[in-house]
Amino acid sequence: MDKKQIAAVLKEMSVLMEILGKNPFKIRAHQNAARVVEGLTADLKSLVESGEITGIKGIGKGMADKIAILLDGGELEEHQALKEEVPAGLLEVSKIAGMGPKKVKAVWDELNVTTLEELETAAQEDKLSGMKGFGKKTQEKILQNIGLLKKFRDSYLLSEGRTAGEVLLARVREFPGVIRSEIAGSLRRSKEIVKDIDIVVSAEEADRSGIMDGFTTLDDVQVVVGKGETKSSVVLKNGINADLRIVSDEQYPYTLHHFTGSKEHNVALRQHAIKMGMKVSEWGLFKGDDLVPCEDEQAIYKALGMRYIAPELRENYGEIEAAQDNALPKLIEAKDIKGIIHTHSVWSDGVNTIAEMAKACQERGYEYLVISDHSKAAAYANGLNEARIQQQHAEVDALNNELNGFRVLKSIECDILGEGELDYSDEVLATFDLVIASVHSRFGMTEAEATKRIITAIENKYVTILGHLTGRLLLGREGYPLDQRAVLDAAADLGVSVEINANPRRLDLDWRLCKYALEKGVMLSINPDAHRIEGLADMQYGIGVARKGWVTSDRVLNCYSADEVLAFAAKRH
Repeated sequence: MDKKQIAAVLKEMSVLMEILGKNPFKIRAHQNAARVVEGLTADLKSLVESGEITGIKGIGKGMADKIAILLDGGELEEHQALKEEVPAGLLEVSKIAGMGPKKVKAVWDELNVTTLEELETAAQEDKLSGMKGFGKKTQEKILQNIGLLKKFRDSYLLSEGRTAGEVLLARVREFPGVIRSEIAGSLRRSKEIVKDIDIVVSAEEADRSGIMDGFTTLDDVQVVVGKGETKSSVVLKNGINADLRIVSDEQYPYTLHHFTGSKEHNVALRQHAIKMGMKVSEWGLFKGDDLVPCEDEQAIYKALGMRYIAPELRENYGEIEAAQDNALPKLIEAKDIKGIIHTHSVWSDGVNTIAEMAKACQERGYEYLVISDHSKAAAYANGLNEARIQQQHAEVDALNNELNGFRVLKSIECDILGEGELDYSDEVLATFDLVIASVHSRFGMTEAEATKRIITAIENKYVTILGHLTGRLLLGREGYPLDQRAVLDAAADLGVSVEINANPRRLDLDWRLCKYALEKGVMLSINPDAHRIEGLADMQYGIGVARKGWVTSDRVLNCYSADEVLAFAAKRH
């Protein structure tokens, strides 16, 4: 197991213990250990083998032994025993927003609810509202969140799919006989939520059986759903379905294109092909009965009289017409990003120091870091009051004197309060190089209230960037109701940048609105919202969203130098 999987087991144990009403000290010990393990920057295996793991606060000898067992792929008897005591369906119930372990225990004890469906029925029959700690509004919210969970059952974040898919692809590429191979489907198109993993391979017929044997017996495979010469389907241990298709190398480009999708793009492309007297499918591109030979996907599009369309754009959002008119944009790439904006440190709720975050950014080739800890209203996140801001700024000044060829800019993620006012006075806001304004509270607004609140906030001349526009958490929470176009219009008029939050749980601004933002003249900013060094890697997901939204590097704030970012912020003042 890796550290994320180990942390997940420890976290699940704490939830099971809490449902069962076990010792609260033991519950907290597992919660703390899960957080520590997930936030480790050093190699976990080395820490365990050297015994240094027990020197880390929150990890005692007993917990270290559990981690060692999990690291070696073993199972914890205590974990299995806890799972036997608690009905399996209650773990799913505990994933519903608003259903913490104590509420799960209450509905189990008082209503004998053990599954999601039973909880939904109880809420629909108004059996929750009279229970202690619930009430009518809580019951309504639980029903809404059950609907969300059911809607996204068997759905996974892009990050989960990509992590699993890249591991699978790397293993498949090691099999003898594989000529070409690639991930297809929604993963290749960087969709924010994915259902499964599709891999397309080209190989000679004689090699197919061995490749399928290898694929269906990989360590990550939990269940083999089907196995054949040209297609095999499995369920991975993390629950994601994965399909492997094998075709000849001649057929490979057409099959890869077809299974990359989207369905809407493929339908529109078929209609275009028909107008040209051709037909296109997973089997090939044909003129009459004759195959039009294509070495790769680029050749397919060229044969159809258009420029190559990047996988991220294949959603039938006008890309086919633009490809015919030679009007496709040069999409942003990872190498275009010059600096990292919106990260947190130990000053608020981050794991690493500013110096550690700066060093990590410098090692990754970036030119600057914009440190943006939470403001004072975010007490739950150890937000900074005015005195601590001065202390942090002194630390940044000292650090900048030491750094060579790299800069740290002073920023804050400033809470937008109830009526659109900001968490600090203008005098305090003026001390920052740039200000990110975000909503973190009072989500139960009407659309009109939320829209007015945010526009009021960004009218403040010190606001540089609007953070995570809708506050959504993918697979967990819908964003608050908001007239997003009205907010984007205001941002364009005011010269405020709008964030594409690269955290895979957010990916907000949604890619479907990026194109509108660009048309209005909004400057975007791709930000990882990283709370630890590993979070910097989330930039890849934000870049994927930007590419889906037709974004070019000249329209992204952190594709500019530190001085240019400062000039952008100063222009607002």
